[in-house]
Formats: sequence, C-alpha cells, structure tokens
Amino acid sequence: MMRKMFSFLLTISLLGALLAGCSGGNGTNESNTPGTSAEPGKEASGKPVKLEIIGIGNNLPTPDKDIIKQELDKALNIDLSLTVYPSKDDYINQLNVRMSSGNFPDLFMVDNRQQLVQFSNQGLLLDLTPYMDKLQQTVNYIGEESVKKSMVDGKVFAVTKSPQIPYNTLWIRKDWLDKLKLQVPTTIEQLADVAKAFTTQDPDGNGKPDTFGLTGAKLGAFSTVFGAFGVGMPVDVGMPGNFYEKDGAVVNALYDPAMKDALSFIQQMIASGSVDPELLANSGLQHQEKAIKGQAGIVYIDWPNMTKQQFVDQIKTVNPNAEWVQMAAPSGPAGQFDGPWDIGAAPGRVAVPKALEKDPEKLQRVFDLLNYISNPDGGSMLVQFGVKDTHFTLDNGMPKMTDKAGDVGYSWLYQFTGRPEMEYLQAKFAMQSDFIKFSNDQPRIKALNGFVDNPEGFNSADAIRYIEEEIAKFIYNKRPLSEYDAFIKTLETSMNYKAYLDSGFEQLKALGYGD
Repeated sequence: MMRKMFSFLLTISLLGALLAGCSGGNGTNESNTPGTSAEPGKEASGKPVKLEIIGIGNNLPTPDKDIIKQELDKALNIDLSLTVYPSKDDYINQLNVRMSSGNFPDLFMVDNRQQLVQFSNQGLLLDLTPYMDKLQQTVNYIGEESVKKSMVDGKVFAVTKSPQIPYNTLWIRKDWLDKLKLQVPTTIEQLADVAKAFTTQDPDGNGKPDTFGLTGAKLGAFSTVFGAFGVGMPVDVGMPGNFYEKDGAVVNALYDPAMKDALSFIQQMIASGSVDPELLANSGLQHQEKAIKGQAGIVYIDWPNMTKQQFVDQIKTVNPNAEWVQMAAPSGPAGQFDGPWDIGAAPGRVAVPKALEKDPEKLQRVFDLLNYISNPDGGSMLVQFGVKDTHFTLDNGMPKMTDKAGDVGYSWLYQFTGRPEMEYLQAKFAMQSDFIKFSNDQPRIKALNGFVDNPEGFNSADAIRYIEEEIAKFIYNKRPLSEYDAFIKTLETSMNYKAYLDSGFEQLKALGYGD
C-alpha cells in the first residue's frame, strides 16, 4: 500500500516536472548526471559557479588541503565553499540567523523533522517536487522511502540521506559463561538466570561481590526484553513511545497490551539484584566503562564501542582473558526482536533555499552536485573513500583502503546524500566486518516515529520526562503495575498525549500504515 501510494505521488511529480519543461519552449530533456550528454559545469561562460554549503562537523581541512573539494570543483566546474560548525547548537544558531536575514546558503543541513516543517511552512525552502526528474540519480541512490521522509503535506522539501543500519546488540562475557559452565542464553528466562549467576557466583574469581549481570544506557539495556514481548520501547531516542505495526494495525508502545508483561519481567530481573544498580543514571558511555572494567557481564551497546582497537586494548589491559561475544536477541512470548529500529528516522537532510529558484544556473549546479555524489560511477566513491588508486583501490569491485586513507578521514562531511552503509562500513572497518553483519541481521521491531510530526500544543520533552519517571517507578516496584492505566490517564490529560497519539495515527494512516 505504502509503496503504491508513494510511486503514485512520484509519478505525478515527474509528470508535472516534464510538463513544466515542455512549456518552457526549449524542447529538451537534459540529463543532470556527470558523464552524460548534458555535462554539468560546461556552461557558456566557462567560469566556476560558487556554491556555499553549511553543516555540522569538524576537522575539515583548509581549501588548499581539501582533496574532496578540489576533486568536486574539477569534476563539476564549481567553487565549493563548505563551512561546518562543531556543535549542533552553534549550527542551529547560525542557520536561524541566516534564514531570518535572507542570507541563504545554497545548500544546508536541516537538523530535524520539526525544523523541516517549520522552514517549509515559512516558505523558506524550495519545493523539490517539480524538480524530481532533475534529481533522478539522487532518488535512485537514496531510495523512495528516504524521499518520503522529507515530504511535508505531500511535497518534497529536502533530500534525506540514504538509510543507516542498526549497530546495537547484546554482548556477553563468554569467559564468565565458561567458568560458570553456562551457555549463551537464548531465551529471556535464560538471560535472567545468567545475569543472576554473574551477580552471585563470582564469575571473575576474585572472591568479592563486585560484579553484576546486565548494564546498558538506561532503559535501552532492556531493548531485547521488550522486543521478546513484541513491544517497542516506552521511550526511545527522544520519542515518547514508539509507533509500530502489530497484527495489521498501528499501535503505540505504551498502549501495547504486552507492555505490562514486559515491565513485570524487567521488575523481576531488577528485584533479583542482577541489573546494574546505577542503570538509570548511566550517561554517555558509562555502561561501556563498566563492561570494560569487568563489573558487568552483559551489556547492550553498539559494535564500535566494543570492537575498535582502542577498546579491545582497554579490555585486555584489565583482564587478558576477557572474551566478549555478540549475542543474538533472546526469544520470548512474542518471538525474537532486538528492540525497535526506526525506519522513518533520517540520518540527515539537506535543503535548498526557495530563493535559489531565481538563479537557475546555480540551482542546476546544486542538482549536479547531489547527483554526482549519488552516482556509484561518479563521485559516490570519492566522498566515501577519497581518490581512487591514492586513498583506496578496487579489488574485484570492492574498495580496499590504502595507507593514505587517513588523509580523507573528513570525507563524511561531503556525504550530503549519505552512503551505502553496509558496504561502506565493511570497507572502512574490515576487521569488524562480522560484527557489523551480525548487528544488521538481528530482527527488529520496525518503529515509525520518524514519520510523525508533533502536533501543536504537545510538549514532547515534558511527556518523555514523565514517562521515564513513571516507568522507573514501575520497574523498581515503587509504583504497582495495577496503577498503569492511571499513569496512562494522567499522561493523556496532563501531558496532552492523546493529541499526540491521535495525530500520529492520522499521519501514519495517510502514509498507508495500518491498512
């Protein structure tokens, strides 16, 4: 249903663009991908067109040492000026000043969905819908689902980067399992039993009660437990309750009938003393530190923070015999799900100011740039790996990094349309290839939060804070689960959650979910 609906919208958009082109009287349908008959950069003037782009990042070299800029300038006959700001706050402040003063960059990052909606409603963004034929290479690269993530009221106002892949899984100390003659748990009951054994049976053999079973980043430690009940997280990555499809209907995690069962199971794990006593206070990478130090035997974390050489060295320094292995999500009443994965989330978006429609030459160069870095036979490899045969070589079509690859460690700053994540990571992190694949292959609940815009009058931050506080009370047995419905009632009334819920269902239905 969703794909059919989007294909229809895209067809209408393309048709409109083609008709607009015909009415212009030039009678041509120029291609905008480098290497085709209508080569970008070959204008009558022959002068490079200046393009100004701003975004978030760091470690960008000066223009005279910026290899990626030089290659893009040469390929597209442009003079590209990229400015990056080290923090999100710095960037947002700068962008807001420029947007309000009319001093628009030619291409800029849109920080989040709310900002996209705000700028589009203010008439500051170029509606890309009539130009989709000029961005066909980009659309092919990022995928139609990504295009949809930049739609507001049926129109496309930005280019969303190609999707990322999940990194997080459970990791477990196999040497502890071996010492206690236990197997890697495959069910949530076994997970609870092993976590308790790691807490009570002195797995590190030092004769001290200084270990515990499970740790993670706050409630994220229980992602797989919620998943085993078929439930998305009650609060997740700034979202007050995941939306997802279940039995043909869209549900919100807080209203999932299995939520109480999941909370009850987690309550029992915590009551056994097998969970990090500071779990909900963990910030940053404190859960990683506890795993590295040998305090925890199971941790829910991303593969880079367990497998990059610096962390491997730290683990071995504490205990040369420590052996951490990835663990598949344990099964439960609803099957096996390694938590939710938001298929509506955007790794980033770039937008074009509406004012640029008055400068068709520069606008075309922006389209040329986006298409070029989205072309596997053009600039895609450049902004991923650098210059071929200098920073990387091809081995049976697969990129292999050279000893000069570090010279373009900043190239991600130019990945305005994203990258093919699996291939990129496995090339960049060849030693971690198996871990990357294992993480990506875990079954996930497909959350839909990224497609939902907050309605007027709903304060997401307040709702998240209240949900976190009350869920903590439930799992630490400070509030009986018999009061769960009362918690929901307060959330609906005092936090205006009902408006958020109704709006979310309506928005997702319009996209074809839950039919």
